[in-house]
Amino acid sequence: MPKIAKKFAAASALVDRNKRYTIAEGFQLLKKTVDARATKFDQTVDVAINLGVDPKHADQMVRGAVVLPHGTGAIVRVAVFAKGEKATEAEGAGADVVGGDDLAKRIEGGFLDFDTVIATPDMMGVVGRLGKVLGPRGLMPNPKVGTVTMDVKKAISDAKGGKVDFRAEKAGIVHVKMGKSSFTADKLEANFNTLVDLIMKLKPATAKGVYLKGVAVSTTMGPGIKIDTTEILARHR
Repeated sequence: MPKIAKKFAAASALVDRNKRYTIAEGFQLLKKTVDARATKFDQTVDVAINLGVDPKHADQMVRGAVVLPHGTGAIVRVAVFAKGEKATEAEGAGADVVGGDDLAKRIEGGFLDFDTVIATPDMMGVVGRLGKVLGPRGLMPNPKVGTVTMDVKKAISDAKGGKVDFRAEKAGIVHVKMGKSSFTADKLEANFNTLVDLIMKLKPATAKGVYLKGVAVSTTMGPGIKIDTTEILARHR
């Protein structure tokens, strides 16, 4: 058996696939699976949240953004569409690239060396023509998640400080990168609770039946760990 497969098998052996763990147990176990794999890189910690919604209906779309208390552990490159004083403000706030028509032309030419795009409202006419490039990559600025704003300083600070955007996919599942395997279990738990609590608050009024159907956490190269939803539901009765 290849070395990689042996490490995955060792990590998987720690997880009872028929059990749903408490939040605290889940992240303590996740840390153990990281130790079992002993990879040379800091893996990303992901959460998958299965919601009882049908995103094909606009009134059942679950979408939002949240600043995680301990960040994501990732270096976030921010592109800002702004002009005049707002462009100067963006540069001073640490934006990695700032521009207008010139930046749009660079992106149309293949430049995509950024993770988040922020725009002031008056620049959306320029950004709009980039929909076919930015849209499929989830990079299109949107006022609902705070990336179309005049407060570019705060938007940049949030993006670099651990803000994550999320939306339910076709099957009603929300996938979010919420930390790194080097984080302590307590920090991962805090990030998780902040994210899940917001998603619970965003329950559409038109959603029928069970809203929170299932939750699982994992690392980039580790097994999935199912989380018991009892504790979450108790907080939102």
